[in-house]
Amino acid sequence: MVQHEQPNPSDSFTFNRTGHSTRNRAVLAAMTNKQSHSDGTISDKEMRWLIRRAKGCFGIITTAAAHVSKDGQGWEGELGLFDDMHIDKLTILTDSIHTYGSLIFAQLFHGGMRAPQYLTGREPLSASKVRCDESESGFSRSASGKEIKKIIRDFTSAAIRCVKSGFDGIELHGAHGYLISQFLGTKTNKRTDEWGSDLKGRSRFLIEIFRSIKENVPDSFIIGTRISPEIENLGINLNDSINLAGFLRDEGVDFLHLSCWDVFANSKEHQDDPRRLTEWFTQSFDDLPPIISTGSVWSKSDAQELINQGADLIGVARAGIPYPDWAKNLSQENYNPPRAPFTVKQLRKADLSDSFINYMRKWKGFVQN
Repeated sequence: MVQHEQPNPSDSFTFNRTGHSTRNRAVLAAMTNKQSHSDGTISDKEMRWLIRRAKGCFGIITTAAAHVSKDGQGWEGELGLFDDMHIDKLTILTDSIHTYGSLIFAQLFHGGMRAPQYLTGREPLSASKVRCDESESGFSRSASGKEIKKIIRDFTSAAIRCVKSGFDGIELHGAHGYLISQFLGTKTNKRTDEWGSDLKGRSRFLIEIFRSIKENVPDSFIIGTRISPEIENLGINLNDSINLAGFLRDEGVDFLHLSCWDVFANSKEHQDDPRRLTEWFTQSFDDLPPIISTGSVWSKSDAQELINQGADLIGVARAGIPYPDWAKNLSQENYNPPRAPFTVKQLRKADLSDSFINYMRKWKGFVQN
């Protein structure tokens, strides 16, 4: 196998196809923060949270997941990209992020069977009819071919809005059990038509979204996707995810974001194998697109170890919450900031709103009363 070079996390990175460059390898991963308005428009407090991380020198800023269909909303306070009314405020956001020298991506998603009926007023749909806690009937309904094509158009329209809003690119959210990953999983996709059956069929939904967006945005626009390497209860296994990475490479995806939860853990499916999840991908192909990997990175040494695993870019979630200057501090050789719990005062100082802080209370041991 071709050996990956071992850059420093504070080194710049260039996306070869589009020529976009980042000032370092640090990526603020998409995080639910429940700060948007009820109509999906971004709030000033949500913009402040993101802009502060750009000021703190993150190379790439990613928005929270934004639903592309009105009935694809997954939770209250969620960012929307289903209507042109969202463009004006998002343009203010992207202009501000660019002022501080960061790239900005929007994460696009549809909740599928995880779009609560009480919130959307509609019975949740998925790849197939499966048990669904968010439905009044206790089951999702199987999306029709017509509905699948409409959702593909919704993703495409949302991406076009991102172009108009000044984003540098988008990340398709194919991880964490939302609609795209529901199509990928063998336990949630029981279809026998062209949208199911084998991996090629199950990945068709994601591939067609990617193709449609690529045909409708400028060549300079970055299009990547985030996947979960393993989700046992959906039937997503590591071997299929590696093969999916090959499909996405062949399609010309600009980056692949691996949502590992813990980049230092072994595969749950292959616990006797010493390879970490990122290494399963980077050691399986010589010519993968740029790899972002995210999960439990906290210190400079963590970031360097992840690069040593073959990742090109370092996704950060929790560490970026109390430490908006985390990326700037990567230049310190022994940077290892204190871990949770954090006081409300600390989090407010880091430009979290009270609604975001209250959401963080759900993370055991994160917020100190």
